Amino acid sequence: MRTLREASLAGWAALRQATPGLAVAVVLAVVARGLAQEFAAGAGGLPKFPLSPVMCAVVLGMLWRNTLGVPAWATRGLNWAMHRLLRIGIALVGLRLTLSGATAIAVTALPVALSCLTVALLAGIAIARALAVPRRLGLLLAVGTAVCGCTAVVAMSPLIRARHAETAFAVTCVVLFGCIAMLFYPWVAGYFLAASPLHAGIFLGTAIHDTSQVIGAALIYSQQAGAPAALAAASVAKLLRNLSIALLLPAAAWLTQRHEAAQQPAAQRQALAERAAAAGRARLVPFFVLAFVGFIVMRTAGDALLPASPLWQALVNTGYSASELFLTCGMTAVGLSVAFTDMWRIGWRPLAAGFTIATLAGGCSLLLSCGLLHFFG
Repeated sequence: MRTLREASLAGWAALRQATPGLAVAVVLAVVARGLAQEFAAGAGGLPKFPLSPVMCAVVLGMLWRNTLGVPAWATRGLNWAMHRLLRIGIALVGLRLTLSGATAIAVTALPVALSCLTVALLAGIAIARALAVPRRLGLLLAVGTAVCGCTAVVAMSPLIRARHAETAFAVTCVVLFGCIAMLFYPWVAGYFLAASPLHAGIFLGTAIHDTSQVIGAALIYSQQAGAPAALAAASVAKLLRNLSIALLLPAAAWLTQRHEAAQQPAAQRQALAERAAAAGRARLVPFFVLAFVGFIVMRTAGDALLPASPLWQALVNTGYSASELFLTCGMTAVGLSVAFTDMWRIGWRPLAAGFTIATLAGGCSLLLSCGLLHFFG
């Protein structure tokens, strides 16, 4: 077992290795913010066009990756920004909420989240069968769309004995269609749900695949519409979807074990049973989700105990700024991870299945969100 000093030295060494890639993400994020400000000000005689810094960061990263390429020395730092830094930013979004506010959002978002989850899972299985997509790949596409994107795909893959190529295909589809939705759905929300940041956030939180993509879309919408409440609503709606993985992973492992048990020798049946049991023991809720809830509790306690404290308000505002900075840098790294050439390696059947599942889930979310806004305000 490593000592605390050894662990600290290893952590600093990893941070030093990640620094060049982090610097790339920060520089591109700063450039993206500057471009967004120029567009908003109507620079060069162009008409004023409010554009989110996050949208600029993602598009700039995608263009950079697919034209100039990403050097190998930047890969480690960009991965750190895309996973660690981005998740810290997501967790800090919890400071925008109190327990009462989060509960109110969750009550409104829960029926939408459950309906979209059901539609994506059932449609995914049916569409994969209709298009002759392998069963495991179809299940990965459905779970990735319904629950929490790449995290769900990677967690589900070993439990259903998916091949590496199937996992890679599913992750590529989630990244591709999730990024398209992240850039397109904020405009859809602005058109249909501009009257209510709450319902716009619920739509974005239940219609888009990965947590990072949901937060990116909500930031785009909130920055362009001047509605920060949409970010909090999208975060809570996505949290509800993420929590469903705690039920789906053990269920998928158990169903796979039952499906394959009759066709396997006794030793392999035992291994399948052990894998299903391990799924039930694994940590199924990501740490950043727990941290998100922790920051909600912290905000609730701070507002109750220090309601008029300038120091507490300064701390909360610092958390807001840090969250937006980390999210923008993380989303720049997400853009730098998208390779257009991966799309052509998948084949049209998985692409068609992923697109159809994503469209159905997004349509279901939009329909229900508009219905809630119309009937309940």
